[in-house]
Amino acid sequence: MPLELFSDGHHRCLMFSDLADGHAAVQANQFLIVDGDTGAVLDPGGNLAYNDLYLGLSRYLAPQRLSALIASHADPDIVASLDRWMTATSAKVYISAVWERFVPHFCKPGKTDGRIVGIPDSGMRLHIGRSELVALPAHFLHAEGNFQFWDPVSRILFSGDLGVSIGVDPQRIIMSLDDHIPAMEAFHRRYMVSGKVLRWWAAMVRPLPIRMIVPQHGAPLAGAAVGEFIDWAGQLDCGIDLMSQRDYAVPS
Repeated sequence: MPLELFSDGHHRCLMFSDLADGHAAVQANQFLIVDGDTGAVLDPGGNLAYNDLYLGLSRYLAPQRLSALIASHADPDIVASLDRWMTATSAKVYISAVWERFVPHFCKPGKTDGRIVGIPDSGMRLHIGRSELVALPAHFLHAEGNFQFWDPVSRILFSGDLGVSIGVDPQRIIMSLDDHIPAMEAFHRRYMVSGKVLRWWAAMVRPLPIRMIVPQHGAPLAGAAVGEFIDWAGQLDCGIDLMSQRDYAVPS
């Protein structure tokens, strides 16, 4: 069953988190945002998730009514199922302009013609029904062209690979970061490119009235954990900060 992150009768946010269970694959979350009689799928996932996601979201919205397929970046656990979504819906695909000409490789020739919207590096606002999602620049966190999506109605920040936790029940909502950092630290130190970018990210999102940060892997953050995570990420050394010339050597 999906986890309902928000509902006010008109606008609804749902998280699907167990669609690749039983496979030797990384756990990944997929999201359905419904606004009135239309909606969007955010980070729709790979082929392992497609059938169950299609059937699961059909309980809340007819897939043919989707107006947007939104990808934070172009990893296979984000968009490998794109060919099937291109057949099942008439929705447009929103992804960083950096990846605009790469994602057609996931599809049969011609399927994406006229249906890909490249998000400029500075971000944009995407209309979903009567509401909108704000594409926030999150480049190099971890992909070259990378976006997070801020939903002002639910006050949820869909954060992609930032905020990921490993080995944690994704249906559990984390309210304090104290005991959660061990499930996050190794991933962030390896997959986030630099602390410099994280500091810029923290300065960008800190003024937003964020109720929940929901990553693409692992558990959502809410309550005190939201501010605690922003503060923690904003001072983290990671990626190239931790590397040296010794890491670039011809193997013996």
